[in-house]
Amino acid sequence: MDFDLTEDQTEIKKAVAELAGKFDDQYWLEKDQAHEFPTEFYDTFAAGGWLGVTTPEQYGGAGLGITEASILLEEIAASGAGMNGASSMHMSIFGMHPVIVHGSDEMKQENLPRIAGGDLHVCFGVTEPGAGLDTTRITTFAKRDGTDYVVNGRKVWISKAMESEKILLLTRTAKFEDSAKKTDGLTLFFTDLDRAHVDVRPIRKMGRNAITSNELFIDDLRIPEAHRVGEEGQGFEYILDGLNPERSLVAAEALGIGRAALRAAVRYGNEREVFGRPIGKNQGIQFPLADSLARLDAAELMLRKSTWLYDRGLPCGREANTAKYLCADAAFDAADRALQTHGGMGYSEEYHVARYFREARLTRIAPISQEMVLNFLASHVLGLPRSY
Repeated sequence: MDFDLTEDQTEIKKAVAELAGKFDDQYWLEKDQAHEFPTEFYDTFAAGGWLGVTTPEQYGGAGLGITEASILLEEIAASGAGMNGASSMHMSIFGMHPVIVHGSDEMKQENLPRIAGGDLHVCFGVTEPGAGLDTTRITTFAKRDGTDYVVNGRKVWISKAMESEKILLLTRTAKFEDSAKKTDGLTLFFTDLDRAHVDVRPIRKMGRNAITSNELFIDDLRIPEAHRVGEEGQGFEYILDGLNPERSLVAAEALGIGRAALRAAVRYGNEREVFGRPIGKNQGIQFPLADSLARLDAAELMLRKSTWLYDRGLPCGREANTAKYLCADAAFDAADRALQTHGGMGYSEEYHVARYFREARLTRIAPISQEMVLNFLASHVLGLPRSY
């Protein structure tokens, strides 16, 4: 067993940390408070070629694995950029996997180089208000009209839709009640986010406000058949390919936030003096932070195992879900303890730990809740009866 990063992975970690370090906590606070997309940050990473880290080389990318992508996103989050930084490029880095695997040659040639270069912003439209995590119950419908499809429906919690030119959109082409299996009849498209037929409305939310989350109201959106990804009715199978990597990448982002929060807490514990001594001398401060260090380190090991398995084409559902679960909890605990270490000042924005706290909390909900991870582990790993 070898726990060392390769020489190339170590170089990626170092280079990303150096590049992300050019954007300090104040930059991210201002972007978050202004609800403003971090264009300067995004453009800097696009210019460095980082958005194409997992895109095949023939389409302008580096053709690397999920391990390298996880290192990239972890270092971005750990720099203090948190979810605002990671989410600005998350979809570009791996969200196009269904297109890479199942899209037509024309679709890939037209879009993947632009995404890898940062010129094309994209979003992913799956979740709906009436379906939640039960993806098979979505009702957004694509009806055949000659060689086109006409789509009507509603999506919610669609990140970056305000900035995006195109959308990877999951629809139904057969109603749930007319499908032999509940996963049948789902079709995936990669198409233009035509504002004449898609009303994009930002959602007011608790944190990660530099990156919009949106409701989409889709009315008679016409999609050419050429924009369909793969075969009609196979969309659910196509998005399944990306679930384990997504779990791992969000785990990496959570881990990075936890590291940033812990770093801030240690710095404050060394600098802040009360009763004539640094507060970091008190075991009431030391022990929670040391415990968070241990938990973050342990979670990282599961993350590394999950990406190692995926990059070798081995089953990793158990590990990817466990990594997401452990990293999200460890990150939130670290952020909560960092805020507590700062006392009243932690509740202010001056020391940035409140922002870490808000963003770490998100990783326990998205892209799947901790409870749904436990459902998966209980039924698919332990063999207990399915509860949903």
